[in-house]
Formats: sequence, structure tokens, C-alpha cells
Amino acid sequence: MKSSKPARRLAAGALASVFAVPSLWAQAAAGLPAYLDSKNSIEERVKDLMSRMTLKEKVGQLNLPCVYVAELGKDIPSKMEACKRFAAGTYTREIGPGCGFFTLANEILHEGARQQAEYFNELQRIARTQTRLKIPVLEDEEGTHGAMFPGATIFPEGLAIGSSFDLDLVRSVYAAAAAEARAVGIHMLSTLVMELDRDPRMGRNEEAYTEDPYLYSKIGEAIVRASQGSDISAPDKVVAVLTDFPTQSEPSSGLERGAIELSERSLRENFMAPWIGAITKAGGLGVMAGYPEVEDVPAHGSEKWMNDVLRNGLGFKGIVVSEGGGFGTLIYENIVRTQKEAGALSLKAGVDVNITYEPAYMGPLMENVAEGKVPAALIDRAVRRVLELKFRLGLFEHFMVDVNHAVEVVHSQAHQDLALRAGREGIVVLKNEHNTLPLRNDLHSIAVIGPDAENLMNLLGDYSPHKIPQHVVSILEGVRAEAGPQAKIVWTKGCRVLGEDKSGFSEAIHAAKSAEVAVVVVGENQGQNDVDEDQDPPTDGEGHDVASLDLTGVQEDLVRAVYETGTPTIVVLVNGRPLSTRWIAAHVPAIVEAWRPGERGGQAVADVLFGNYNPSGRLAITIPRHAGQLPVYYNYKPAKTYWIEQLKRGYADMPATPLYSFGYGLSYTSYEYSDLRIESPEIHRGETAHLSVQVKNAGSRAGTETVQLYIHEKAAPVSLPVKQLRGFERVNLKPGETKTVKFSLGSEDLQLLDRDMRWRVVPGDFEIMVGPSSDDLPLSGVLKVTR
Repeated sequence: MKSSKPARRLAAGALASVFAVPSLWAQAAAGLPAYLDSKNSIEERVKDLMSRMTLKEKVGQLNLPCVYVAELGKDIPSKMEACKRFAAGTYTREIGPGCGFFTLANEILHEGARQQAEYFNELQRIARTQTRLKIPVLEDEEGTHGAMFPGATIFPEGLAIGSSFDLDLVRSVYAAAAAEARAVGIHMLSTLVMELDRDPRMGRNEEAYTEDPYLYSKIGEAIVRASQGSDISAPDKVVAVLTDFPTQSEPSSGLERGAIELSERSLRENFMAPWIGAITKAGGLGVMAGYPEVEDVPAHGSEKWMNDVLRNGLGFKGIVVSEGGGFGTLIYENIVRTQKEAGALSLKAGVDVNITYEPAYMGPLMENVAEGKVPAALIDRAVRRVLELKFRLGLFEHFMVDVNHAVEVVHSQAHQDLALRAGREGIVVLKNEHNTLPLRNDLHSIAVIGPDAENLMNLLGDYSPHKIPQHVVSILEGVRAEAGPQAKIVWTKGCRVLGEDKSGFSEAIHAAKSAEVAVVVVGENQGQNDVDEDQDPPTDGEGHDVASLDLTGVQEDLVRAVYETGTPTIVVLVNGRPLSTRWIAAHVPAIVEAWRPGERGGQAVADVLFGNYNPSGRLAITIPRHAGQLPVYYNYKPAKTYWIEQLKRGYADMPATPLYSFGYGLSYTSYEYSDLRIESPEIHRGETAHLSVQVKNAGSRAGTETVQLYIHEKAAPVSLPVKQLRGFERVNLKPGETKTVKFSLGSEDLQLLDRDMRWRVVPGDFEIMVGPSSDDLPLSGVLKVTR
């Protein structure tokens, strides 16, 4: 397999560039330095290379700046030149040749895969011919829901992926993103978020996949295995950079960068689960340090979390990069006063690489070493990790890419089809009274109304490329394509996502009255790229938090106005966070949650509306009635059940139950559950229990049901959630077909974190619950675990 890699990587042009590096190949016969000889072990090569490096060269390898920083220029031509000089080590006298770059293609390479691959090859040529030690550059890019550079495929984001409950889809999406990135010369994909989405007020949580620790652990493991594979030097694999450790997703007041005021028990019991899946099980090799302070210490300065827990506890073996401006957190939290001090503290804590040209890891770090404030051994520790990764990626041998191969891989037809599949699978039908959906294919008039019907960026989500050359399908376009030539489609915006302007209502009402059905598309503003943020300010995404989860502006008034015309109304929600649409849930007959469905999202929504695709999405997050209910996740402690169900209490102004529960979602067919069997109702601690259940498609359409297994230990030394997801399975069923679904429960599934903060299985009775959602579990039984 390895012998075929050069052929796959190098087109004729690229080969010519490689052979234009005379010093490298001419030395082959004469005897290369040990670090350039691939016959040596990585450990030997790193040791030899580091023995040859000056302090200035070492510190250079700790800097991988985001190209958006002003220090690298104000416009694209100046940035392109600055990056070449930074790679050569001539841009600044403070440090030696840089480690590489972050977000380069997204910032300055907007012409597509050919330009991107050629420029990255040029940077590698510079590193190999114009620097003393010929260390290749490392390229990093965002990869939250596809590689974030112009022309790359844009998949659905966050909750859309989570709501698919489809691990095969997760693997396919992130394998595709990795392949596109590596094809153009990118080696790492970042902002692969491993943070529970338990406070949707925070805008950044739209990048997360679910509120549930178990599901998140499985998703995290799948993402890393798909991105990295078994060999990160493969031409279609990258390093997965996981974000943000230990967490930033449940901050004080729901505001980004707010203090994480969770107990260590909660952090270990719930928030570490995704990281265990991604790192301990799958071997993730990249981590980004978080912004907030945890236990009163900003993550960038916390040896406990960045070293003791991450490396010693989880077994992390890769590199830790800073957040954008992350060293500054130590300053505004009043831990230190200067970047120089922040650099010393962060390096000791275990942050290896600086991504935003902060002084902390540049000249001031050199001064810290000279003054004896930072041991040289700490510099060597970080540099060793960076170099090990470059060697593992195979960059010293295969530093160029095949330009023609890049053009073939990026945004291939297969990846576009995958984007459509992902968009469909993540859509959740929340309500469908009187079989309003699917729409008939003989309709003659349809009104499509609302600010998100034609908006493209709101389909994509944040961490999408600055420039998007490919066609993105809007919901309006999707409806037009599926409605058929006989249907007259009337579109009107009605209102904006924000603002009090109702001047468009009269046109919307007229459109609804003249149509057989009205599709109203409302939700949130993403506000990136070419969007006029003055007219349509962002309401979701990084840096855009909210106090209320209600629809903003006059959108709900628009829905009411359309509904009151008497025309059958369908509401489609386009959003990154769950929205508390109480009035809509009570009155509108059909509601479709589309989330951020990606570049083919409009077609995916239309396929669900017209029944070309039978919806299979299930909520990966609980939808509250009101922000005042937060936190509202399904796996709460028994006291809440006691208060609501036994004492019949709740809020004075509304029910305490959510609007829609975790795992919930409707289909155009119906399913029946029966015959829960526990193979051995009593097992010894350490053994595995095997269970099965029968699921039947009782309707007239083929469909996919997501069967969910929950457990609860009835008596335990610590208070446990009323139910915890411990298995799920997507089952494809033809009309009338019955299938047996099997589950296994091992020690990892049954263990708890005891009073001494140790994970162990406590013998006792475990309630087993199976059904289609967390609040609809028709089958139950008891598994007894003995000593």
C-alpha cells in the first residue's frame, strides 16, 4: 500500500517540483542526515532533527498562525507574499521558519482546488529549498461540517448530523472532508466539536452534535476514525483537531467565554464522554484548548486539565493548539499581566502551538528562555510533539500533492450526493396532524413564505467557506423542482429574521389565500460571508448568543397571519439551536425541523415535504418550551421526576415538560415494538448482557426507525439520571416487515462514577427501557447484576 502513495500523490507537475529539490535527492547516495532518512524510526529522526535546531528554529515550529490575522497583511496579495516569507523564515526576525498555517485556503485561495493545491505545493517547495533544515510546513483548516475552503463540499452542521443517529453517515461525511482537505495539501481539520450541547443560548453550540454523552461519545469516535484512519500518512487522511478542551459549552449565563461553573463530577461523568470516544478509543491527535476558566483557572493555563487529565488520564498523544487569541484569556481573567507571562504559563500547562500570532510564543518566549523563566526542556517537549506529528503524517517524504487529483476529489459528485443524504437524514418532522405531509404531487398552487425560504447562508451554518463557488440549493428552489410543472409557486419574504417591520405581511397573506398550501420558512440568521449583517444581523453561531429561544423579530406573527388565512400551513425551521415555538406547536398542523442542512439542504427539505424521502431524523437535543427551563436535557436526576410527577408541581406559568423530547421524531409510516428479551436476566459483574426486541413497520410506506435503548439502576450509591441512552440502531423496514434488533450491555454501559470518583459497576437491578424516543418507551424489563 505504501509503495503506491507517491504515484497517487504526485502529478507530472508535482513530480517535477519534487525533483527540483537537488539537495534532498543528491544527498541520498552520499548519506542523508538521520532525520531525512525514512529508514530510521520517528523517535530517532526527531531526536536527530532537534539536536540540529537552534532555539529560534524551535520556537518557529510552535507558530501556526491563522492567515486572517492582520500581522500577515491586510489584503490577499500581501498575505500570499507574507505566508511565503513566513514559511522561509524571513518574515520576522523573532522566530525561525514557521510551523505552517491555519485557515490559509479559506482566507486567500478562493479560485478552487487547483489554485489551492499549487499554492500549498509552492509553500512546501519554499520550506524544502529555502530553509536550513528543510522542515515541511503543516497546514490546518476548519472542518466542523466539511473542510472550510472555497469549493469544498458543505455538509449539514451540528444537530443535523446528530439527529441522523447514523454513525455510518458520520464516518462518510468526515472521511469525505478529510479526503478533500488532504487532496489540496491540508493536513489537519479543526473545530471538530466535542462539547455537550446543554445550553443552546450560546451561539457556538450550533457546532455541537447532541446533548447526550453516550451518543456524543459514539459520534466523536466515528469522526476521528474517519478523519485519521489507521495511518495519517495516507493521502486521504488528516489529523482531527478536537475542540474545545475540557469544554466551553455550558458557560455562565449562556454567554460564550463565560466561566464553566460545573462540578468536577459533572465534567468527568458527562462532559468527558465525547473526549473518551475521540481520544481514548479512537486516538485523536489534535486538541484545541478552551477559552473559559474551569475551576477558576483558564484552560490555557491549567496543568490539571491540559496535562493531567488530557494526557495522563485520557491518554492523549498529539499536539494541543491554542484557541484564537487564547493566551489573552490569562490576561483578561487577571491571572497574568502580559503575553510574555501568559506564554510561560501556557507552555508549562501543555499548550504546544500558537495559532494567532500572539506574542506569547514568539520573541517574548525566547526572552523567557534566555532569562531562565522557561526551561528549555518545555520548549523541547512542545517541539518534539509537533515534529512527531509531521513525521507521522509522512510530510518529510510526501510533501507535495497531485494537483489534478485535488481537482477530481474536491466537491466530487459522490460528495455532493453524500451532502444530500446527510441533509435528508438530519431533518426531523415534529408535527404532522391530519397527514398534512407529505404534500400531494398534483397541487396547482403553493405559497412559499418567509425570510429563510431563499436564504442560502442560513442553510449552511457557521464555519462555512468565505467564498462559495458551487451552487447551493435554497428551499424555494427545492420546492419548485419537486412541485412539478403544473404547480404555480408564489414566493414572498414576509419579514426579516430580526426587526419589527410587517410591511410584507399583506403580500404574504395574499399569497397564502391564493394557494392550496402555504410553506412558511422561518428561523435564525447565520450572518457570514456575503450576508449584509447591517440589514440581517446574526442571531446564531460563534459570538452570537441569545437570552430567549423564541423566534426573533415578527416571524411568529408572520406564521400566525398565514395560518389565520385558513390555508393549510406547514412551518419549516432553519436554525442551529432548538427554538421554543410554543404557539406554532399548538396550532400549526405540520412542523419540519431542518437545522442547518448544508449545500443540498433545499432539495433535502423538499424531498421530505413531498414524500420522496420518508423522514427518519430523531432529535439529538431536547427542545424546551422556554429558555427559563434550561437546563432541560432528558437525562435529569430523579428529584425532577419526584417534583413533577409525584408532587404534581412545575412552573406557575407553563408545564415543566419540554416541547419535544430527546430522540423524538415522526415518520410517514408507523412502527410497533414487541417481545423484549433479555437473554440472561441475571449476570455477574464484568459479564455482558444480550438483549433483543422485535420492531415492525405497521404502515404502508418503507421507512427507517431508530430504536433506542435506555437504562436506569434502581438503587445506587450516587444519584443517577432517570434514564441514560445506552444503545441505538437504525432499522430499514418495508411495509409489514418485522426485524429483530439486538443490543449488548457491557461493563462500560453499566458503570457509574462512585463517591470516590472511580468508575465501577455496582451490582443491582437495572431497568431496561426500549422505544422510539426518550419519553416513549413501551418495552421494559429488569437486568440483575450480581457480584
